[in-house]
Amino acid sequence: MTDEKKGLFNAILAYVIWGFFPIYWKVLEHVNSIEILLNRIIWSFIFTTIFILIIGQKNELIVDLKRLWQNKKMFFSLMLASFVISCNWFLYIWAVTNDHVVETSLGYYINPLITVLFGVLLFKERLSKAQLAAVFIAFIGVALMAIRYGKVPWVALGIAFSFAIYGVLKKKIQLDATRGLAIETLFILPFALVFYIYLMSTSVISLLYIDRKTDFFLILGGVVTAYPLILFAKGAKALPQSVLGFIQYFCPTIVLILGTVLYNEPFTNVELISFSFIWLAIIIFSLSTIIENRKKRSLA
Repeated sequence: MTDEKKGLFNAILAYVIWGFFPIYWKVLEHVNSIEILLNRIIWSFIFTTIFILIIGQKNELIVDLKRLWQNKKMFFSLMLASFVISCNWFLYIWAVTNDHVVETSLGYYINPLITVLFGVLLFKERLSKAQLAAVFIAFIGVALMAIRYGKVPWVALGIAFSFAIYGVLKKKIQLDATRGLAIETLFILPFALVFYIYLMSTSVISLLYIDRKTDFFLILGGVVTAYPLILFAKGAKALPQSVLGFIQYFCPTIVLILGTVLYNEPFTNVELISFSFIWLAIIIFSLSTIIENRKKRSLA
C-alpha cells in the first residue's frame, strides 16, 4: 500500500470515528455533561502522555514545552485554544446527550465556511466569486432555520464558530498532533481537576459511584479523543488539502444519519430546505477550490 493510500485510509477512518461519536456520548447521557467533559480532559492528557512516552517522544515534548515558554505569544495562543476547544467539546457533548444530534451535524457542515470567512476577515485572504456565493448561500440556509423556528440554531453556530476560532488560534503553531493534544489538555488540566474536586464536594459524581460500564466509558473517553486525532495527523501528511476538504464531510453526514435514523430526531421540510442550501454551498465551494488548485498547478 502506497503512502497516499495509507494516508487516505487513516483520514477516512478518523472522520468515520468522529462521525460515530454521538453513539459513544449517548451511552453516557445519564452523566452530567460537565463531568463527561472533565473526564475527557483528564483522561485525554493521561493517555496521550503515556502514548508519547511509549513511542519515545518525551524529549520532543519537553522541547515543545520549552519553545512555547520562550514564545509568549504562541504560549498564550495555545492556552486560549485549549479553553476554546474545551468549550467546543462541552457543546458537542451537551448537544448529543440532550437530543440535538442533527444540529451538531449542521455545525460541522458550516464550520469550513465559517473558517473561510475568518480567513477573509482576519487574514485578508481573497475569495473567488463562487466561494463568496457559497458563504452567502450557507448563510441563507442557517437564516431560514432561524426564521422558521423563531430562534437562532445556537448549538450549530456555537460548534462551528468555536472550532473555527480554535483553528485561527492554532494557525501559526506547528505542533505534532499527539504532543499538541497533550499540551492543550495540560493547560486546562488544573482547572478540570479543581472543578472536579468542587463537584465531588457539592454533589454526587458518576465516576466510581454508578457502575463499571459508566466508569469504563468515562475513562476510555481519553483514548477515543486521542486515537482519531493521531489517525488524522498521519493522513493529513500524505494527502493534498483538496482531498481532506472533501473527506471532512464524512463526519457530519454520518452524524446527520445517526440523528435522524437511529435517534429519530425531527427532520422536517424546514431542515431539509436549510440543509439543501448548505449542501449546495459546500458543493459550490469545493468545486471552485478544486478548479482554482488545478489552475495554480498548471501555471506553476
